[in-house]
Amino acid sequence: MLGLVLFGDVIRSRRDAPAATGWLRTLAADLNDALPGGERLASFEFTQGDELQGLLVPGANPLTAILRGTLHPQARPMRWVVVAGEVDPGRGPATQRSGPAFIAARERLGQANTRRERVAIVSGDGPTDDLLDGLGPLLGELLADLTDRQREIAWLILVEGLRRSDAADRLAVSRATVSVAAERAHLRSIGELARVLQTLLVRATMGTA
Repeated sequence: MLGLVLFGDVIRSRRDAPAATGWLRTLAADLNDALPGGERLASFEFTQGDELQGLLVPGANPLTAILRGTLHPQARPMRWVVVAGEVDPGRGPATQRSGPAFIAARERLGQANTRRERVAIVSGDGPTDDLLDGLGPLLGELLADLTDRQREIAWLILVEGLRRSDAADRLAVSRATVSVAAERAHLRSIGELARVLQTLLVRATMGTA
């Protein structure tokens, strides 16, 4: 069957393996709650203590998982890879999942590690992947550059969908304070880039399907 393989790898996890495992346990629970069952072919699980695996239906939005995993208050630095293609979800734990898309995702994760890319997306369509190969890492760079305060505001605006005024109320600061932080963090650009990446992925994968 066709699906979207999502890998989230904790960067330098061996420096504090228990903390990495604890974070992935928190993240897996968060994503299983946040993404409707209809968007998942299997539950989010973590393996080897430092890697999250997700399996989504074609047309689902993996950028939701990437934004939540990057902007979460307890987030640790991660590398994300999304690959569309044939998958076998299996009937057991994540270690039993297989298929060409899983092999491709594993290879792309290795490349992302070598290139120090935080986000990589592969649709399987050549022209689309030429665009994704540049835009995915750009999103990763923008997210990696956020300060702790900017990430806190980004969570409220990009993940919870609050208006700037509502985010200001939540944080007990002025709207101007939130607006300045949002502009410096390029949150509008991050949100638009995530939307474009999802649009490109859906057009490519649904066209293939």
